[in-house]
Amino acid sequence: MERISRLAGSSGFWLATITSVLVAVVSYRFIPLGVQQGMEFVAHNLSGNALALYAHIGVAPIALALMPFQFMSGVRRRWPALHRWSGRVYVAAILVSGLAGLQLAFHTTTGAFATLGFALLAFIWLGTTGAAFYYAVSRQIERHRRWMLRSAALTFAAVTLRVYLGSSMALGADFAIAYPIISWACWVPNAVLVELYLRRVHSLKL
Repeated sequence: MERISRLAGSSGFWLATITSVLVAVVSYRFIPLGVQQGMEFVAHNLSGNALALYAHIGVAPIALALMPFQFMSGVRRRWPALHRWSGRVYVAAILVSGLAGLQLAFHTTTGAFATLGFALLAFIWLGTTGAAFYYAVSRQIERHRRWMLRSAALTFAAVTLRVYLGSSMALGADFAIAYPIISWACWVPNAVLVELYLRRVHSLKL
């Protein structure tokens, strides 16, 4: 997994780190602004589904902010206890926000296609993160790192969703058409790219 460790030193990794932290911080705009003004596209969940909404938007940014630091080899070497505990917080944050996100998926106002996209995202996010945690606890470190990359790709969907959503709004796209497409586009390419990367790493080791 030397190549995975070197990934944390690339310019792409640092761009992902900066955008992840920025999006995580900006996600808490609902605290001063309120959900109605700060996150209008999910505000319909306030009626009858507020607990899941606040669990998701309040906890998911924690996972997003912690995610890049799990891949920093310097942190792992110098402060292994910090790496372990931040990893546990990352997993716990995904457990809470993933289950809440799964529930929210079935309350989308843009149809079954969007529901399926977001529901699969939540389900696979929980599954990949659970696998990463299992392999960490069982000390299967190589497998742990592979599954953490898969989990991270889905966590990063929080960033790509906002990029696509903002772009569609800037282009004047119909929200009812764009949002169901974004419900898949925000995570499927991320997952595919990580799988291609892991296959390439594996093939170079053969």
